[in-house]
Amino acid sequence: MSLDSLLLAHGQASRARGQRPVFGLNGPVGAGKTTLSHQLQQRFAHAGLRLAVASIDDAYLPLEPRRRAMAGNPFGVLRVPPGSHDPQALATPIQAWRQAESARLQLPRFDKSLQGGQGDRTTPWIGDADALLVEGWMLGCRPLAADLLERLLQDPGGLLQGLNAEQRRWLVQCNAALAAYAPLWSQLDQLIVLWPISWHWPRRWRFQAEARQRRRGGAALEPQALDALVQSSLLSLPPELYQRPLLQQAAWVRLLDGRRRVVWEGGGGANLPEALQPGALQASSPSSSATG
Repeated sequence: MSLDSLLLAHGQASRARGQRPVFGLNGPVGAGKTTLSHQLQQRFAHAGLRLAVASIDDAYLPLEPRRRAMAGNPFGVLRVPPGSHDPQALATPIQAWRQAESARLQLPRFDKSLQGGQGDRTTPWIGDADALLVEGWMLGCRPLAADLLERLLQDPGGLLQGLNAEQRRWLVQCNAALAAYAPLWSQLDQLIVLWPISWHWPRRWRFQAEARQRRRGGAALEPQALDALVQSSLLSLPPELYQRPLLQQAAWVRLLDGRRRVVWEGGGGANLPEALQPGALQASSPSSSATG
């Protein structure tokens, strides 16, 4: 069974029961989440199902509350890390849509070009939907127990050895901020995870995407600002601690090479290849390097 067949079968079965499913797509920056979302929309449309797509980025806080929430972060960013969102802005309309007789769904939208490039909320999306896909780099991530995180932070040769003191303090704050996302994560029926063989690649992918946008004449970030955004995703929630556990929960996993090609895919949990099983840590985790 393929990914689109799996999700489409779930969508069709849900519609037959009078239900509206919500799929989650987790993957690092630049991994192709937007492209995959559009492909799935087309696949659903061919089968007569309306698949709406939202991003966790659509739930960013308005600018001023976001400034306060991101104050003191070591990357100097105003978006991306946990705490920069209002997850209830997505959870509330999703829950209402799933319970309503009408298929009408209203979702928040965020325009990154507003406020001089700092971004702000814009006109919501409104439309009919039979199913919803929510995508984001931190989708489904849950906080670690405080005592476990403390032990990891105190281990000089462990997974967090590449984080400096300021980044370690920020990690504790981000870990606590994840609790507010639980109501949104609880809406997810199926989770798809995109996992790179090397976690050094997302930075290159994001820079490549920005270069393409610049060639098309679109607004593009300066390299320093772009690097800060990428690092804030990789070091605010180190993948080995926060994304790897999702592999056991996922309905589907795609393992990507440096060109974002799928080198393996299948169900999560016990179906995973040995390299993705619990305890199979990657030496290339960005948290083991100060530069990612």
